[in-house]
Amino acid sequence: MVHHIVLWNLKEELSGSEKEEAALRMKKELEAVKEQVSGVISLQVVTKGLPSGNKDIGLISVFETAEDLQAYQVHPAHKSAASYVGTVTTGRICFDYEE
Repeated sequence: MVHHIVLWNLKEELSGSEKEEAALRMKKELEAVKEQVSGVISLQVVTKGLPSGNKDIGLISVFETAEDLQAYQVHPAHKSAASYVGTVTTGRICFDYEE
């Protein structure tokens, strides 16, 4: 299994309500990709982290193989969601690993 974890901060210039709207849209768009790409075991977008963290949004996903992760990354639905994500976030961090 391949784990794909991505963390972001929302752009500072967004108001509180804009951040909330952006987080919900990110969650909706990214989680919808799960149903469109084979090999996705699980995919969750977390928008309400604890105050002890230093990132606003987390994507936690698991894929059957590294090839499935690659297929997810180039899938048109993911590219569309990622395009939006890039307009409202900053400080992307990604960590992938295989078990």
